[in-house]
Amino acid sequence: MENVHLAVEEDDLYSGYNDYNPTFDSEELENDVGFQQAVRTSHGRRPPMTAKFPGTAIGGRPLVSSFGSRIPMASSMGRPMTGAVQDGAARPMTAVRAAGYSSSLMRGSTFDPLGQSKGPAPPLEAKNEDTAEEKIKILEKKVNDLIEESCIAQSIGALQLALEKAKEAGRKERALIRQREASGNTEHINLDLTYSVLLNLANQYANNEMYPEALNSYHVIVKNKMFTNAGRLKVNMANIYFKQKNYPKAIKFYRMALDQISNNHKELRIKIMQNIGVVFVRLGQYSDAITSFEHIMAESPNIKTGFNLILCYYAIGDRERMKKAFQKLISVPLGIDDEDKYIPASDDPSSNMVIEAIKNDKLHQMERDLKVLAEKYIMTAAKLIAPAIETSFASGFDWCVDMVKCSQYVELANDLEINKAITYLRQKDFNQAVETLKTFEKKDSRVKSAAATNLSFLYFLEKDYDQADRYADLAMNADRYNPAALINKGNTVFVKKDYEKAAEFYKEALRNDSSCTEALYNLGLSYKIMNRLEEGLDCFLKLHSILRNSAEVMYQLAHLYEQLGDPQQAIEWLMQVIGVTPTDPHVLAKLGKLHDDEGDKSQAFQYYSESFRYFPSNIDVIEWLGAYYIETQFCEKAIQYFERATLIQPNFVKWQLIVASCYRRSGNYQKALETYKEIHRRFPENVECLRFLVRLSTDMGLKEVQEYATKLKKAEKMKKSPSFSWQRVKSGRENSARGRREGSTGSAENAKAEPQPEPKQFSPLLDSGKDSGHSSSSSKGERLSAKMRSLPGSNEPYEASNPKELDASYVDPLGPQMDRPKTGAKKPVDDDDFADEDLGDDLLPE
Repeated sequence: MENVHLAVEEDDLYSGYNDYNPTFDSEELENDVGFQQAVRTSHGRRPPMTAKFPGTAIGGRPLVSSFGSRIPMASSMGRPMTGAVQDGAARPMTAVRAAGYSSSLMRGSTFDPLGQSKGPAPPLEAKNEDTAEEKIKILEKKVNDLIEESCIAQSIGALQLALEKAKEAGRKERALIRQREASGNTEHINLDLTYSVLLNLANQYANNEMYPEALNSYHVIVKNKMFTNAGRLKVNMANIYFKQKNYPKAIKFYRMALDQISNNHKELRIKIMQNIGVVFVRLGQYSDAITSFEHIMAESPNIKTGFNLILCYYAIGDRERMKKAFQKLISVPLGIDDEDKYIPASDDPSSNMVIEAIKNDKLHQMERDLKVLAEKYIMTAAKLIAPAIETSFASGFDWCVDMVKCSQYVELANDLEINKAITYLRQKDFNQAVETLKTFEKKDSRVKSAAATNLSFLYFLEKDYDQADRYADLAMNADRYNPAALINKGNTVFVKKDYEKAAEFYKEALRNDSSCTEALYNLGLSYKIMNRLEEGLDCFLKLHSILRNSAEVMYQLAHLYEQLGDPQQAIEWLMQVIGVTPTDPHVLAKLGKLHDDEGDKSQAFQYYSESFRYFPSNIDVIEWLGAYYIETQFCEKAIQYFERATLIQPNFVKWQLIVASCYRRSGNYQKALETYKEIHRRFPENVECLRFLVRLSTDMGLKEVQEYATKLKKAEKMKKSPSFSWQRVKSGRENSARGRREGSTGSAENAKAEPQPEPKQFSPLLDSGKDSGHSSSSSKGERLSAKMRSLPGSNEPYEASNPKELDASYVDPLGPQMDRPKTGAKKPVDDDDFADEDLGDDLLPE
């Protein structure tokens, strides 16, 4: 017993055992489920209670040993004999085995025979989830979830994610089949799940434009005879062949699908036949397409098929059948109820609430969309067939209008009349267009406003601003919320230079329609002219967010930034304009000017050269390039530009004088003399040319010196006479009017129909020296540009030092030549400079 007590103290398995033993609490044994199960026999009956103290194998009292202690019979190791459950272990089902002990008893665990420890007791028999059938059910649920996730991803536009989910569902489904085959349960394979996986995978392949993979998946489904109604999927395969432009195969599969669909599915068969007709149209087989479309119009007519039928008749040029098809088109029932049902009744508040609720619901929106689509098809068909069904365009349009007036689309008749007028405009028949539009003055307000708006625009283009203003007022009175009418009214005020009032009309148009880009553009232009540059910049920035690729808007932004003193921003916007219109010579010239102002001559030369290449008649560009080559001492290259200037402005003597000076600068004196002689022949009274001729003849020792000197003296005398001054002014004005050209202020400013600021007129640029004969410095525009005047000596007057003596001296209009560097002259060096100096070792050669 001492040894036993020592073992108990070491292991501490039954600490507190002697304090209280609940085993001997016999009052609660009848309610102990575990004990009642333990004492049952294998035959399921309860043994008789023969002893008051349970716990022994035979139900009797414990035997007393020779030492006087009670030793249980059922345990040879001195273990406690209880019927309690240890740590949730099940009790034995018979009484043969000792109850209360289990090998699952861990060291240090608390002895709890009645299961009164903390927490609920575990169930006696846990559900086994590791069986094969349970795993198969879990896997099936995962496959269904993946298909659902794939469909949801496709519905929100995540096509790549949808395809990945579909692929994962396919892998899971194949694993599911292998697992069923391994368990020998193949007769329970879910064919519907397999069909769903394959169909979803094929659809996702098609959505991602992976057409070969999609066709392979569809073939797997179609060839499997276990899938019922799989033949319908040939429609999907035909759609893929149509997208691949494999039209013969598309027709083949459409017909195969049509054969496998019963007549009970009438709508589906009609749609497939419509697809067949469209494919025939793509193939150019209009007769076959007409057969399909006519069958559809006979069985179940619809708007799209009727329009396609008209197109086919137009393609083959059948006038009579075009008329019949148009009559069928306007008689197609839309299935839309009368709009009067949406008008609330004044005496029934409950119905009014219902009408307000359904006025803008999804069903009503669908009805409106269908009606708009039908009107669009009818208008397009009428404009298409009107010139073809009758001998003239007008009579054809009149026939279409008469047919529409007798149909359910009565309100389209007025729109067709307005389209008739617009067609007259496209044919350049303005008088007929005006006459047609004037017939609407007595119609209802909506049509009257539209017609008056078009009339105002027409008169505005013809610069009849009074009539434009009258019809703009008429359009505004008919419909004050018509933004086009407000814009036309603002335009008529704009040309009268009342920019504040014009801006108010543009603002009102924007309040009525915030997406009206014309009003926003004109408003920004008005602010720009009124020098409210920041507000104009804000308008054009808003407009740029709407019209991202509009060259006109970007050019206006560049011009505004230039006026605000930000040339870098102006250059960036002009670069965006070049990205949209890379061949615009005026924008290239503007870029060259900005780079020139910034001092970047190389970039300026590049853009000016590109501008000259696309438009070689811009005097500003020609002048800049010629002056650039003169500055860089390449007078030979400058000649070709100034010769082109003489071709553009042949009566402008300055360009010819510059050409002659370039020849002289380059050393070609003979060519220079011939050029001066030609100038003198055309302009015999030009003093500058005579001075050059006297000087060159003197330098070259020609005998014509005295002749030119006499002419020069006579010209100078005439120059001082009063009558010559009047003739010079008159001649200068005439030449200025002949030589004046439009300035290159940017092609983008004149791109819209709305009024623009008057473009600056281009004037020939003359020298500031004294002109005679056919040129005069009195004209405003006849002066040398800043580029040419910046050259040294270009603005020196040709005045004689003594009027009494003939002075043949002249000053080159291009300025004096630069002195060449005297590279060949050697400066004499005194040999005695270093005579008294001692050269150090560091100066001696190595």
